[in-house]
Amino acid sequence: MSNAGLVMKLSGCVIVTGGNRGIGKAYSQALAKAGVNVAIIYKSSKDAPDVAKKIQAEHKNIKVKAYQCDVSDLDKTIETFEQIDTDMGTVTGLIANAGVSVVKPAVNLTSEDFRRVFDVNVLGVFNSARAAAHLWKHNGVNNGRGSIVITASMSVQIINQAGSNEPLTQVFYNSSKAAVCNLSKGLAAEWAPRIRVNTVSPGYVSTDQTDHMDKAIRDHQANNVPLKRFAKPEEITGQALLLLSEHASYMTGGDYLVDGGQLIW
Repeated sequence: MSNAGLVMKLSGCVIVTGGNRGIGKAYSQALAKAGVNVAIIYKSSKDAPDVAKKIQAEHKNIKVKAYQCDVSDLDKTIETFEQIDTDMGTVTGLIANAGVSVVKPAVNLTSEDFRRVFDVNVLGVFNSARAAAHLWKHNGVNNGRGSIVITASMSVQIINQAGSNEPLTQVFYNSSKAAVCNLSKGLAAEWAPRIRVNTVSPGYVSTDQTDHMDKAIRDHQANNVPLKRFAKPEEITGQALLLLSEHASYMTGGDYLVDGGQLIW
């Protein structure tokens, strides 16, 4: 009898948008550790190529490379994904992780704020998924099969609090994540049975973005999570790797919370 336990069997190359920072960087590291090639998509972060090189140095048996691409541009995204498939080997999965937020009272939000959030969080996610589907459905890569994991948020279902009965003012972020959660269900329905699409919805996670929040807000949020703390980025990755793997072969159109129990309340 084998003592190996549950093994996440992944192959080929997985693309990670926003894979150079925060949860996305943790995804890239976890995928490299799992033995697959990793293509990191970034828009403008100057450190992305260095992040890729560092992960590559730690995992000699796979390839890791950063590709600059504005995922709000569909044609450029399709072109970049095709180049990745040529450079890095068969693309078998996508983690659409890029995301931004604008924290302002709703009465002060502008159309520019809306476009900034929705262009990345919704349009960029759709374009990334569309580009992956183009590889699989149109180009026949990986025998037309693949798995897409989209980073949503527990904020799909709640309004985050900055204090007791005090909302964190980010309505465009919350509504954009609700949009991609439903988007994933629509794509899962259209692209079944050969392409699976799911979302992972993290709770509060310690990243460079949340670490710059007011300490009183972070303390309030952490104290109201049943596990009494923010997640580490690497604690989100297991669910995504599961969804990319053969162990999730009957899972599509789902949303999977990794929130420390926050939505118990």
